Formats: sequence, C-alpha cells, structure tokens
Amino acid sequence: CPACGKAFADSSLLAKHQRTHRAEKTFACPDCGKSFSTSSYLLRHRRTHLPEKPYRCGECGRGYSQF
Repeated sequence: CPACGKAFADSSLLAKHQRTHRAEKTFACPDCGKSFSTSSYLLRHRRTHLPEKPYRCGECGRGYSQF
C-alpha cells in the first residue's frame, strides 16, 4: 500500500485495504456509530457488541468475540 506500506498477496485485497485510507466510510455501526469503509469491516466490528465471547485466552481466561 503506497499510503502505509502494508503488503498484500492479492491486488483485490490491496484495493479493499486502500479504501480504509479514504474519507468515504459509508458503513456505520448502529450500536456505536463507528464508520467503516466496507461492509465486511462493519460486520467484523459488530461482533464486538455481542454478549458471547467464544474465544478465550489460555493465559488469563479473558473472553473475546473474535480470534
């Protein structure tokens, strides 16, 4: 990525990532209002609002909504 230097193996993934650097973040979370550049980023974020935390840290036991 010319903006941040992050490397991608696939040009479509690079194109998706490059949208994160633009001001156009049209996908807003209905729970907290945070905006995202793609619907998939919004869906990933929305898991943080779920009460279920299926992933556990083996060291401290803290639960997380995503791996």
